[in-house]
Amino acid sequence: MRFVLWGTYCENALEKRAPYREEHLAGLQQQKDSGVLITLGPTEGSTHVFGIYEAQSQEQVEALLHNDVYWRNGIWTELKVYPWIQAF
Repeated sequence: MRFVLWGTYCENALEKRAPYREEHLAGLQQQKDSGVLITLGPTEGSTHVFGIYEAQSQEQVEALLHNDVYWRNGIWTELKVYPWIQAF
């Protein structure tokens, strides 16, 4: 099943993420390699994050997100995951 992620970044995210970026990107690459992450990235200006996941459950996606270094260190400030029906 597919899920969409919509979330927000902290103020000055580009600056504050620097110490965690390498670990964050490595974790995303592992998710992509395993097939669970389809795509993920910030909006222009890095105020919001958007992603698409292919997973067994919403709980699986939420667990991956809450274990991400950006969430654990307050770079992401809100994360919402929704089941998604791909029409096209």
